[in-house]
Amino acid sequence: MKTPFRNIYNILKLNRFIVLSCVIGASSTCIFSILMVLKLHKETVDRAFVVNTEGNVIPLKMVSQKENLEVEALAHLQLFHNYFYGLDASNYQQKLEKALWLGNSSVDELYRQKKAEGFYNRLLQYSLVQKTSRIESQIDLKEEPYSFRTRIVLEINRGKVTDAYELITSGKLIHVDRNFPNNTHGLLITEFFEKSLRKLEKNYTEELNSR
Repeated sequence: MKTPFRNIYNILKLNRFIVLSCVIGASSTCIFSILMVLKLHKETVDRAFVVNTEGNVIPLKMVSQKENLEVEALAHLQLFHNYFYGLDASNYQQKLEKALWLGNSSVDELYRQKKAEGFYNRLLQYSLVQKTSRIESQIDLKEEPYSFRTRIVLEINRGKVTDAYELITSGKLIHVDRNFPNNTHGLLITEFFEKSLRKLEKNYTEELNSR
């Protein structure tokens, strides 16, 4: 015997089936979408894109941060020592300002010490030109902070006379947020120290190459 209640029961079963089907379908769609987004993100992280002169977007494979670290650390030290020691009367203020972005208070303290000793006044007074003709750095990348030792050859032009000096510096590198254009490598020099300074003879090129 059919009753209205039996029809209602059938309708409820049908509604439940429809609801479950919708929930399962929506869940499957969400899971699939998440997996696709994760896959796309992974592929994007492994690639960089540049725009050439014709306006075309070109994908470039990125190497891992570990592989880039040594290159960036050496470039950071090269840039810092060029800024901090490659000076003349016309550019020393701008270069020192850039150098101070690449190191912490230990660099600032050395700058203040040199200023107090009158180094920059002599640079202006005698129109000295100090160039970095060679910069060689060794870095230990086993553990952060990364220790480094840098050997610099400085050539100081005093008009008709040019003297050469070998300066040894040391310190450590730590990671910081990249700051464009002030600190593009995202590294900071800490515990910076001038270990030794000695005057080189006129044939210093042969002497340095033999070491």
